[in-house]
Amino acid sequence: MKKTWLIFCLFSLTLLTACGMNKEESYPIQPFTFTDQNHQPFGSDQLKGKVWLANFIFTSCETVCPPMTASMAELRAELKKEKLDVEVVSFSVDPSVDTPDVLKGFITKFTNDERNWHLLTGYSQQEIESFAREEFQTLIQKPKSSNQVIHSTSFYLIDQNGKSVKHYGFQKTHYDEIINDVKKLYE
Repeated sequence: MKKTWLIFCLFSLTLLTACGMNKEESYPIQPFTFTDQNHQPFGSDQLKGKVWLANFIFTSCETVCPPMTASMAELRAELKKEKLDVEVVSFSVDPSVDTPDVLKGFITKFTNDERNWHLLTGYSQQEIESFAREEFQTLIQKPKSSNQVIHSTSFYLIDQNGKSVKHYGFQKTHYDEIINDVKKLYE
């Protein structure tokens, strides 16, 4: 009987701990200004009062970045169908390679309308790694032995007050949840 009770208590404690770990907390994104694909300064000042989605990509990515970017383009189209005004910000995690011109060429593979999509660069590798860790609670690492960069594959939702409120996987299965959460921010 004691053994059964002990197992039950351990299971309950594990379950409660796991539930607590899944709770997302909102946190403010500190002011920033970087350079977009059009060689223009872009940052938190231009995003004030707006809902925006963010992600981390790089143009020479051999795995997940092309499907992530295609997914973001498709999600943007769905948001437009719903008449939801959402800015998109993609931070390059490989700024030594991803110049504004390289980012401009990359985005044209996925959309011919980049008006509300800003691909950012203009910082050092150390700066983007620190920015991602401090502002988005995620890790970026560029190993010396590879031209590939380790980074998050999440889409981050930031509210009108500049707070990151939730993050999602980039797959199509998350579109409805993202759209519903954006709608809630506009209520």
